[in-house]
Amino acid sequence: MSKWPNLPLASTVQCRKEFVQIDDLEQYKRCRVQLHAQGIVLRDTVPGAEIKTKKQQVCKAGDFLVAEIDAKVGGFGIVPDDLEGAIVSSHYFLFEVNEKVLNRRFLDFFIRTPAFREQVAAQGSTNYAAIRPNDVLGYKLPLPPLAEQRRIVARIEALSAKIEEARRLQKEVIAGLDNLCRSMIFNESFSSSTKTPMRDLVRLREPDVVVRSEELYSFAGVYCFGGGVFKGQQKSGMEFAYPRLTQLKTANFVYPKLMAWEGALGIVPADCDGLMVSTEFPVFEVNESRVYPEVLDVYFRTPSVWPALAGVSTGTNVRRRRLNPSDFLNYQMPLPPLPVQQKLRQVKGKADSMKKLQAETAAELAALLPSILDKAFKGEL
Repeated sequence: MSKWPNLPLASTVQCRKEFVQIDDLEQYKRCRVQLHAQGIVLRDTVPGAEIKTKKQQVCKAGDFLVAEIDAKVGGFGIVPDDLEGAIVSSHYFLFEVNEKVLNRRFLDFFIRTPAFREQVAAQGSTNYAAIRPNDVLGYKLPLPPLAEQRRIVARIEALSAKIEEARRLQKEVIAGLDNLCRSMIFNESFSSSTKTPMRDLVRLREPDVVVRSEELYSFAGVYCFGGGVFKGQQKSGMEFAYPRLTQLKTANFVYPKLMAWEGALGIVPADCDGLMVSTEFPVFEVNESRVYPEVLDVYFRTPSVWPALAGVSTGTNVRRRRLNPSDFLNYQMPLPPLPVQQKLRQVKGKADSMKKLQAETAAELAALLPSILDKAFKGEL
């Protein structure tokens, strides 16, 4: 329980309705309220002629903005400075904060807590789930003196900055390791790579699984833009028309014919071993006496490589380009000597370990701020 008085928002904010007539010849910024209390962002900037409802509300920086329908799922936030003068429809409510009694950043942090969101959800779960201005004015918040509010805000911001710094450092280290791996292929200071056709490095596998309608099959997919191979859906043999599938093995190379030119290529990770892909996904066994799988993974997940793949893809419609196996096998890549590949493998191993650690700690870092806010509004920070 908070040691401060729990007061209704009506004692600190006032509902404000300020409408303007839209001029067809003027440009207007429009707000978008992100769900789950993630704040207010710019939706778009449009000419008045494109706005059908000609009476709109004007936002002021620091206003508390609440979406009539989406409030129950966290559709509210504080209007940022760069959205001063932006417009919203009458389906939003604007509240001016009395900064003589309530620090707007204090309110901004409080509305992200379960203590606030549970109040909104409780009133938004009736037959008519929309929120009304009087509902908002009835929500309560712990209200310490203004000086204490400022101290709490400063403390939360300092701790938040440390969380973000931890995230930034993790990303920076991983990016540095990824760039080092790429430099071992593309940078001549590391080695003199030799252009080598893929047919000398990989072998196309034939589909090896006969589909049975009564069986369940767990599929893999490949993300575009270098996202790599991932676990997909499970389907029964009755849900698709392919008579045969290919069962992936760890360290195979795979891509979808249709999306390869957008960076949808990669090596099969251990956690996707045994998953299935359709015949629209060519699967290759890697000749590890010539090239390490890690080298192929780094190379084909590099954005500068994808335009060349688009050039060898067939299809008149850009969105229907297909990278056929024969064209892929003719494609030539710079192949570093094996000692350089060995170093790349070691660096990539460290990068992958860092990525795994980052994924494991992401939830912990994400939970830190809610924990900090909980302590802050109980007066324990």
